[in-house]
Amino acid sequence: MSNTSNYRWKIVVLLFFATTINYLDRQVIGLLKPTLEKEFNWSESDYSNIIMAFTAAYASGFLFFGGIIDRIGTKLGYTISVVWWSLAAVLHAAVSSTFGLASMRMLLGLGESGNFPAAIKTVAEWFPKKERALATGIFNSGANIGAVVAPIMVPWILGLYGWREAFLITGGIGFIWLIFWKLYYETPTKHAKVSQEELAYINSDTDENIASNEEPVKWLQLFKIRQTWAFVFGKMLTDPIWWFFLYWLPSYFAETFQLDLKKPSLELIVVYTATTLGSIGGGYLSGYFIKKGWTVFRARKTAMFGFALAVVPVFLAQYCTNIWQAVALIALAMAAHQAWSANIFTTASDMFPRKAISSVVGIGSMAGSVGGILFPILVGKLLDTYKTAGDITIGYNIIFMICSMAYLLAWLAMHLFAPKMEKVKM
Repeated sequence: MSNTSNYRWKIVVLLFFATTINYLDRQVIGLLKPTLEKEFNWSESDYSNIIMAFTAAYASGFLFFGGIIDRIGTKLGYTISVVWWSLAAVLHAAVSSTFGLASMRMLLGLGESGNFPAAIKTVAEWFPKKERALATGIFNSGANIGAVVAPIMVPWILGLYGWREAFLITGGIGFIWLIFWKLYYETPTKHAKVSQEELAYINSDTDENIASNEEPVKWLQLFKIRQTWAFVFGKMLTDPIWWFFLYWLPSYFAETFQLDLKKPSLELIVVYTATTLGSIGGGYLSGYFIKKGWTVFRARKTAMFGFALAVVPVFLAQYCTNIWQAVALIALAMAAHQAWSANIFTTASDMFPRKAISSVVGIGSMAGSVGGILFPILVGKLLDTYKTAGDITIGYNIIFMICSMAYLLAWLAMHLFAPKMEKVKM
């Protein structure tokens, strides 16, 4: 493509930073866990209940944001989401009880649920199918950058000021992003800096009208479609694994390998840097297959099967004798998850028309969050049981076994419901 504006890649930068901030705000509590455990006298089950409060609200938020973004558009929908979650993140600094903290986590979860429905719909509006997985991989890598920044930034703020200031400072960053979103974002057909050539390229492999004014589909209608269930099971079986690593990995390293979480952690930085590479590389791979002439469904399915296989070795973490062996296995699994994530989000835009994408992503992400509510119950019970018995690592080993098989099971479920990922006609 030549003589075009290529403005769509600047839009991806905006989505990348929004996702970075989204994950920075939710990652803070995992790094403050040892401090807050002493402050509020938590057990592992208490902590898992707080995580479930966030996750339950996050799941419920998709009921609102998935449909509302299809109705009011990405610009306003994203704005509401970021204002909401940034306020909630800042208000963590004001709590004085476990109940108060759980309440703020719920508000944070409600607001943060708007990020992915808005971002995936934005990608579908701005990119042809052959570039969507790469664009999704790039913005989705913000989740990993947020998790890389957090182990550096949060302990530093904690050491200089305290845990309240850690919430206050990180929560305020979202308001800075809103300035750039307001200044630089508009839909392609309305954007003054998008050339006609780029607009034609965006629509080059779709028969949809990007300026369609059709009414969004109803959620109940979507539940009658097999492709919806393919996306639902793909998310429900794999999202909880990412949440486990996000919230328990710091304490796993601390309890198993005596990692000091009051200092910036190179081990956590390495893990989340690897996930960044996985997100972008995973998005690139299926796009590469498509450009080589593969059909869209074959490219996505083949890439995702490879990523599912790459998670399997994480069960070997139980045999690690030093932290860097565990870092290597977990980094591979988490990189594979993010590669999987970049592609599974894109399957929604592959199978559904633009007017339904945010709703489908909302439904699937809600299912993933429901899994994220249930899995921490098991995690908390296992870790408390084996901590009481004197060896918490046994609990972690059981969890790693579950993680190792989840993606293959999810891939099989997606294949059963949508063997060729046929386009849904509405």
